[in-house]
Amino acid sequence: MEEITIENIVVSLTFDQKLPIDKLLKKYLDIEFEPEQFPGLVYKLQDPKCSFLIFETGKIICTGNRRMEDVEKALKIISERLKSVGVDVSKAEKSVENIVASVKLEGEIDLNCLAYELEEAEFEPEQFPGLVYRKAEPKLVFLVFKSGKIICTGGKNVEEVKKELESLIKKIKNSKCFEPY
Repeated sequence: MEEITIENIVVSLTFDQKLPIDKLLKKYLDIEFEPEQFPGLVYKLQDPKCSFLIFETGKIICTGNRRMEDVEKALKIISERLKSVGVDVSKAEKSVENIVASVKLEGEIDLNCLAYELEEAEFEPEQFPGLVYRKAEPKLVFLVFKSGKIICTGGKNVEEVKKELESLIKKIKNSKCFEPY
């Protein structure tokens, strides 16, 4: 079985209070803020390697992690920094917003053929070089390319994303649309 790679896990934290971005800027010199370019603070971690987008409204987006363990480690770091400037982090709501995964099949996929095999598939090569396959439940979008590359986006759970990608890989390989190398 091909190796499925988690490319990005996007998580949000929502607080029921405004965040003191001025205090964060004064206390932490490694936080970037250029309000004419972007309305939030940008805080980049090196370990785990990820970025936080911090908004005064009480919303934080964490992006760039590839493992849930790294997400948890990153959230612990940002929580400590927020606590140090008086934010009550105990009431934050955490939500996985998006998981992006990819896989590369060892072969070529006839996208015209696959567009007929998969319900809910769209393939308009003059608009986009890949086939777009939308799954209603769970709500996921797959981008399938002739080269055998498949990207899955919209996931909320790593195991679910892997399971759905494995299912799609099986469908493709069992169809007449796949030509292995």
